[in-house]
Amino acid sequence: MAPFNFTHSDTSTFILMGIPGLEAAHIWISIPFFTFYIISLLGNVTLLSVVGKEQTLQKPLYLLLCMLALTDIATPTFVVPKALGIFWFNLKGITVAGCLTQMFFLHTISVMHSSTLVTMAFDRYVAICNPLRYATILTNAQIAKLGLVGFIRAVLFILPLPLLLSQQTFCANRIIPHMQCEHIALEKMVCGDIRVNRIYGFVLMFVINGFDLTFIALSYGLIIRAVLRISSHKAHQKALNTCTAHICVMLTYYTPTFFSILTHHFGQDIAPYVHIILADLYLLIPPMLNPIIYGVKMKELRDKVVKYTCRSSADTKFTQSSADTRDDISSGLQCPSGNCQIVREHVNQH
Repeated sequence: MAPFNFTHSDTSTFILMGIPGLEAAHIWISIPFFTFYIISLLGNVTLLSVVGKEQTLQKPLYLLLCMLALTDIATPTFVVPKALGIFWFNLKGITVAGCLTQMFFLHTISVMHSSTLVTMAFDRYVAICNPLRYATILTNAQIAKLGLVGFIRAVLFILPLPLLLSQQTFCANRIIPHMQCEHIALEKMVCGDIRVNRIYGFVLMFVINGFDLTFIALSYGLIIRAVLRISSHKAHQKALNTCTAHICVMLTYYTPTFFSILTHHFGQDIAPYVHIILADLYLLIPPMLNPIIYGVKMKELRDKVVKYTCRSSADTKFTQSSADTRDDISSGLQCPSGNCQIVREHVNQH
């Protein structure tokens, strides 16, 4: 877990405090953390399984949902197990390499998540504004290429962050008042000059969020213009309904993020644990809600999930019923003396 090269601090560790000020409530706080994590895993794994099994769902929109589900599985997985270790077993230590690695993956996945939302906005734009060319513009291969571009973009943008920090000298006080390794928290523990780190972090946030949100806003501006040109009210509603799920997913992702940024820069009088809780909301809430939102809003996906769930339940009941029936037949057989064992073996085989 140490892809970065260290010299002076290979053996040193940081201390993750969890949620300072609420240490007495760590056990209780762990309950919603664990519950949200399990729900998000079940929902996103179910989505991936259904799309993987159902040929009719293997098309661009659902492949984008699978990309979103993968990021929703990875995001809390890099945070919740360590957080539960702090809450349950007081395992607060983490190596410098481990801390920078966690930071790298968290930010990389966050950028990948944002890229997926941008691609989904483009998908909705093509579906509404240019429906006749949808099948030629957005194919499964094109979606795979866009996903690869998003991944490469995330790695190239985020990799300099841990590399720059790995060249810095950290102060003696290595206590991180958080349950995860955030870039801002690590910057505060650096004893040297971090102007380059801060400038790059600021530019990175501005470029990624600015580009992604601008592209999403442009896509929806064109969608609204196209919808307003339609004379039928029913067509208006149908077109906008195709965007409802995507809009809800964007709100669940960007809203906690902006609240966290605003409270960090302008909420100096707010208790520290409020900052921490807000920072963790976007790591837990969106992964849990996204499969639920798409399951509720998209009838085709919902029907397939119900189909496979019912089929699995029916197969289990049928297997149990068959076993019970076989036992009843075996126990109730009337056969000539000496031949009962042979007949029972024949029934059990069939």
